[in-house]
Amino acid sequence: MTEPDDTERVIPSWEPLSEPVLADQRSVYDRMRVACPIAESPRGVTLFRHGDVVAAAADPATFSSAASSHRMVPNSLDRSEHTAFRGAIDIFFTPECMRALEPRIRGIAHEIVCALPRGATVDAVTDIGYPLAARAQADWLGWQGIEGELLAWMAGNHAATRSRDRSQAAAAAAAFDEIVLAQVRRRRQMGNAAPKDPTTELLTTTVDGELLPDADIVSILRNWTAGDLGSMAAAIGVVLYFLATHPEVQEALRAHPDHLAPAIDEMLRIDDPFLVSRRMTTVAMQVAGSRLKPGTRIYLNWTSANRDETMFGDPDAYRPEENAAHNLVYGIGVHACPGRPLATLELSVTLQTLLGLTAHIELATDTKPVRETYPLGGWRRVPLRLR
Repeated sequence: MTEPDDTERVIPSWEPLSEPVLADQRSVYDRMRVACPIAESPRGVTLFRHGDVVAAAADPATFSSAASSHRMVPNSLDRSEHTAFRGAIDIFFTPECMRALEPRIRGIAHEIVCALPRGATVDAVTDIGYPLAARAQADWLGWQGIEGELLAWMAGNHAATRSRDRSQAAAAAAAFDEIVLAQVRRRRQMGNAAPKDPTTELLTTTVDGELLPDADIVSILRNWTAGDLGSMAAAIGVVLYFLATHPEVQEALRAHPDHLAPAIDEMLRIDDPFLVSRRMTTVAMQVAGSRLKPGTRIYLNWTSANRDETMFGDPDAYRPEENAAHNLVYGIGVHACPGRPLATLELSVTLQTLLGLTAHIELATDTKPVRETYPLGGWRRVPLRLR
């Protein structure tokens, strides 16, 4: 990023939500990245290249996270406020917490995989990803018994998002807030008898010596769940599609399951389902030779940056060790995803369980995979046969 000067490039225009883009987002991002480092739409300016995305993510003073009209904890917070909240939140994702949770996640994954038919078509996203995400999140947060409600909300939220109807999206968001608030109210009513889980712990969590208001508790829980449910299902779809279409990698991981975590990260780099994060410029500057005004909405395109040829060579080449240092699946900088340990645990355990309980995973031939659309990437449907 540089200060503006007298020479500048005109920012080309594009429409990220047009039908041609939504039909195959990743391929369009590949073409955009090669043709132009940044592009502008009525929604804002998108950065496509690895270097520009990393530079923006690493400069929160210039690229503010306060890019939404709604307070989102900790995503929309900046500077000392963000630091304080991350300090309070990160303790929920320590190695000790993940080790304690692992047997429960393993049990959930085992039940789901054992119930899948062998030799018949199953969908990686709806038959594995959605149930795993809902049950794992409910178990972790102590929300047992509402898994069906979470799955129904996920379906409604996806429909609202794809409709591009703001009122429908707002209604879905409000419905989820009510799900979260019901859990918070239940624990307040139970007092000392409330279960010992992260939801209850948030009621006694302090930031700068003050207990969190309910609005911030709900925002944190929404961030942990509403975003994770869909993205976890999408990630499972990406990973299983990759394994079904790369039998040599599948067999290697069956032989060496200790390599699962870096392998999963690399599969998600190749086809990153976490498309973008928003930022807002605080000063005038130039990015890739183009002038940006203060208050410009910026989209950091992680999917494109993770496939940048100048950083990774062939973006589709599977090289977990070589590419790990530059992989942006979970972001970078102070706003890197705090839930990465939980996501890695859920994905690794699910994949290990699938590989352990099957002899082979392949694409079904009676129906075709379907790509996902904004705000997620990856696959909406991945028909598989388990043998």
